[in-house]
Amino acid sequence: MAKVFGRSYTKKQLLDRVGDISQLIHARQATMRDGFSNGTDVVEITNSSGLQFSLLPGRALDISSASYKGHSLCFRASPGDVNPAFYEPEGFGWLRGWYGGLLTSCGMTFVGHPEIDQKIENELLPLHGRLSYIPGRNISLDSKWLEDDFELSVSGKMRESIVFGPNLELTRKISTRLGEKCIRITDSIENLSVNPSPLMFVYHCNPGFPILDAGSRFVIHTDLSTEWLEDQPVTVDEYNIVSSPRSREKDDVFVHRPLVDKSGNVHVALINDRIELGIYWTFQKTEMPLLNQWLHYHKGTYVAGIEPGNVSVLGREWNRTNGYLENIAPGEIRKFNLEIGVLEGSEEIRRFERKVAKNLIHKK
Repeated sequence: MAKVFGRSYTKKQLLDRVGDISQLIHARQATMRDGFSNGTDVVEITNSSGLQFSLLPGRALDISSASYKGHSLCFRASPGDVNPAFYEPEGFGWLRGWYGGLLTSCGMTFVGHPEIDQKIENELLPLHGRLSYIPGRNISLDSKWLEDDFELSVSGKMRESIVFGPNLELTRKISTRLGEKCIRITDSIENLSVNPSPLMFVYHCNPGFPILDAGSRFVIHTDLSTEWLEDQPVTVDEYNIVSSPRSREKDDVFVHRPLVDKSGNVHVALINDRIELGIYWTFQKTEMPLLNQWLHYHKGTYVAGIEPGNVSVLGREWNRTNGYLENIAPGEIRKFNLEIGVLEGSEEIRRFERKVAKNLIHKK
């Protein structure tokens, strides 16, 4: 049953109380008409749970903004929702169109700083790949009752293709249910080429103020964590407590080999105890064995990254050397699933932490 406004209701009970279900959950489509956003389509989803988020069909169906009861859940970068026609693949031009957002998709053949792959015909690899600038095809909105639950979803396909090279297609579905405080991302990547292709895929999630603030804390359970510059092990004290915005603060990137629960799930969270609000991420380690964590506590660009993926964000050569670079075979389909949700109130936060800690499987 759907739980709204502190009570659980059946389908019949809800339909007795509304003229249309859009009174409680709906999606609205629009097109932006200003500046670099001109012509950019957006799907805005509102859930009576208090969850709101915006999807960009022209930008891989990524989640460009999200809020809960008026509190932003993510960092919003200064370029805004730039139309994909302005994509600049050279160097760090990717950042000229980066909106931040709750989700930026990276891949599908490369993730990391710009690089030249000398083992594959000196291929030029742009920052974090091309995926987040690929417009979706076959975009569709769907809403349906699943017995006493009501689901709203948006789906589409993104193809990364070049003649004589890779031809990968991502099929994506993003959904939420009436009364829930979470978003589910269901992805599958298929190799439509006759040749194998490198597969590098990362969810670049970007929490920001007010959940990200001085004293906020990350909940990350790992078997091993390393720092990006020296590739040396680090302790939890080096990455779990958030500092206040600073001038000229250096970036940190940590690569975690996360622990799982009895169902094979990884659970990660960012919690602000002062405002009793947090965000959690849940995913399967078999699909994404690495968790990348980016810390960028600069004044004016105060953001962190929670970035699960099948690879690290340290580029193709690092992943090849460390045994994480994979090829996807012709006709093969790889699945990825991610749930992002809200933790509200000290009791719910404690319950989440106790449940995760209780069910962790530690390596012997």
